[in-house]
Amino acid sequence: MLRAEVAIIGGSGLCSIQVFKTVKTVKVNTPYGMSPELLIGEIGGRDIAFLPRHGKKHTTPPHLVNYRANIWALHKLGVKRILATTSCGSINPQMQPGELALLTQFIDFTTCRAHTFYEGGKSGVVHIDVTEPYCPELRGAVRKTAKKLRVKVHPHATYACTEGPRFETAAEIKALQILGSDLVGMTNVPECVLARELEMCYAAIGIITNSAAGVSKKKLTYTEVVKTLEKNTACIQGLLLEAIPEIPKRRSCSCSSVLKGAVVKV
Repeated sequence: MLRAEVAIIGGSGLCSIQVFKTVKTVKVNTPYGMSPELLIGEIGGRDIAFLPRHGKKHTTPPHLVNYRANIWALHKLGVKRILATTSCGSINPQMQPGELALLTQFIDFTTCRAHTFYEGGKSGVVHIDVTEPYCPELRGAVRKTAKKLRVKVHPHATYACTEGPRFETAAEIKALQILGSDLVGMTNVPECVLARELEMCYAAIGIITNSAAGVSKKKLTYTEVVKTLEKNTACIQGLLLEAIPEIPKRRSCSCSSVLKGAVVKV
């Protein structure tokens, strides 16, 4: 089977990637009812896997994405680091549409998703620490690259994950603002948690596509989201292309030891 060292998970607006030198397609069987199709290519001499979160043609809504199958497939390919993109609505007025932000914390408001690989029985019971859910080493590589490219990236953002696929009410956004959320989206949880359970480094770049309900004075539409994403596609791809060589070959973060002390022993 083909192998990969780093993975890019593309969200809305990034269902394909044009920066690979060589491209091969692979389907990976998983025990989670789906065999994700990925692209394997090379960037900066490193083998990279690309996975479109919603499918090649964006046919899967956020609440029905098979997050476990996607992350398991990357793990099976040997991936240790994941750089993800996720479109977001802005709750914090200092974070404007068209800008980027690195997620540093999340608040989870999803209700019907499989959030863990460990469901008792043969898989056992595990309680992982998520004090710092996103890898600081990967975030550092993205920040360094953004500075070099003169791309504005907010270095810290708290992301509220809602179930979707509808947008939120103005009252919900007001509540999220009171709770300290900067951004709102529908996809980053449980994706980041599942990666952490498999001791994979994970960082997410939030692409701010619109102002959230109540913050914006106009009707929210997916058309607005798509237009902003289209304007940012080249910037995001360039940032990812340049960031990957900045990732250290050896991991010095704590992501690789998350399961230490987390497994319930019977």
